[in-house]
Amino acid sequence: MGLAVCGGATCSCTFGMAPSVLTVTPEGKVMTTQPLATIMAQVPMKNLMPFGMCTSMAKPQVASATAAAFGVLTPMPCVPVTSAPWTPGSPTVLIAGKPALNQSSKCTCNWGGVISIVNPGTTNILVP
Repeated sequence: MGLAVCGGATCSCTFGMAPSVLTVTPEGKVMTTQPLATIMAQVPMKNLMPFGMCTSMAKPQVASATAAAFGVLTPMPCVPVTSAPWTPGSPTVLIAGKPALNQSSKCTCNWGGVISIVNPGTTNILVP
């Protein structure tokens, strides 16, 4: 059993240089102190905010800045690019017909980073 994730949860990316906060809009209509998240809370710049600077060489801006610096890794501003929902989510707890997001779920950025939950924002709501 994992903890449910709500708005204000802290996230990190393997290629990001700073943590970020998950923003959850109240579309699911399930509230704690903040709205509970579903696996669909993966929209860049709506749900997932930037993680500071990005160090992924798969990101074109990082690759070109690094090439211009003669191979010295040059991080560039992060703008998450996600095209798939969080996985695996909670298969038995649905919020507005979508699986609830739990603290062990991961989301993949198109630049190769793995986004994970550092602090789910809840301490007493368990979901499988």
